Amino acid sequence: MLLMPKLSATLLLCANVFAASDAEVLAFLKKGIATNPNVSNVKLDINGKKSVPGMSGWQAYFVSIDADVKQGNDNRHINQNGTYFVSGDTLATELVNLKTGERYNDTLASDFPSQFYTKNNLISGSANAKYKVAIFSDPLCPFCRRYVPETLSYMQKYPAVFGVYYFHYPLPTLHPAAVTLAKGAIAAEQNGMDNVTMRLYTVEVNANERDEGKILDAFNRTFKTKFGLADIRRPSVLKQYESDQKAAQNAMVSGTPSVFFDGKKDPSKNKYKEVKVK
Repeated sequence: MLLMPKLSATLLLCANVFAASDAEVLAFLKKGIATNPNVSNVKLDINGKKSVPGMSGWQAYFVSIDADVKQGNDNRHINQNGTYFVSGDTLATELVNLKTGERYNDTLASDFPSQFYTKNNLISGSANAKYKVAIFSDPLCPFCRRYVPETLSYMQKYPAVFGVYYFHYPLPTLHPAAVTLAKGAIAAEQNGMDNVTMRLYTVEVNANERDEGKILDAFNRTFKTKFGLADIRRPSVLKQYESDQKAAQNAMVSGTPSVFFDGKKDPSKNKYKEVKVK
């Protein structure tokens, strides 16, 4: 599911003629965003580029978008990611291979940044495992609650084959309670508790709950802990939480679960099943 409607959806982009240098691609996009009076303080960065397979002359641009957005009486700072396709003097927001039906917005992504394979995110296997698998997940995402425990249970059986790196990526606009759960899980990990990720997906709480005290009560019932607000607001917890969000932004993650298999985005989320483990 998506974090929120793509900010790029508000742009008036229409394959106009312009020089396709990196600087001019960014200038064109920024100009489009500026047409929305509710958006200000826009910052764009190109996180990576890739040639589009099977589409000669086309390149995918992976762009991060930071902006302040006015929604009613509220002002919010958001981070969004967008994929744009450029060929010569043409820019498109979507690109589909008519022969195969492949929608490149779904299948292309920048490679996973290697600096985020850290010991703090390694939850199964080892750094020397044959394959690295990065999972971004929201513990209250319905699909994640099925996918993550099943996937992790399988890969835990083969620690020499799979090094699993988990990144807390709650979707606050959809599941506000997930933010507090993620911070609780980080606190538990830092306290040396085992099997935190698997247990996290068994916490029962209203996904729309915003009262951190009530959310922590649900967390504590599951984990047999006595965490308070001070525990989830420790500088070390907040630092890890922000690191996970930064990893998501750099990897152009916008929904959950998002999976990278050996540094490449895995749209199927099941490449690990193709590995011969014996």
